[in-house]
Amino acid sequence: MAVFGLLAAALGIVGIVSPAVQLSLLGFQQPDQRAAGDYTLVFLTASSMAALNMGVYYVLAALADWRAFFRWTVPFRLLTCTVFTGAVVFGRAPSGFLGVGAWEGVGALVTGAALWHEGRAARAAAEGAQAA
Repeated sequence: MAVFGLLAAALGIVGIVSPAVQLSLLGFQQPDQRAAGDYTLVFLTASSMAALNMGVYYVLAALADWRAFFRWTVPFRLLTCTVFTGAVVFGRAPSGFLGVGAWEGVGALVTGAALWHEGRAARAAAEGAQAA
């Protein structure tokens, strides 16, 4: 959780400070000039700020060892994976955006597996304590 949070916050900062770098990381082409009414940079600034905030939330949740928060992230990160992957499949985003979907999906699966493993270990310890 802390690693994801730090990466999300760092990428949020990148998007705020250098939108062109962020867009290139996502595989989006950079036009030489933007048309009037092109709000790409506004949207990127808002998304980057959200990523920065989200990253901080994840780091704080990790520092507090807030398991409920960890559980809540699993289905929503899987949903994010589905939406982002669908955006590529249906031609709304370039293929480089699959990496963002994969990051979310793998993160959700790793988090879910870690929570399952920790829960299983806690149950085994509790059963062992009752048997003693």
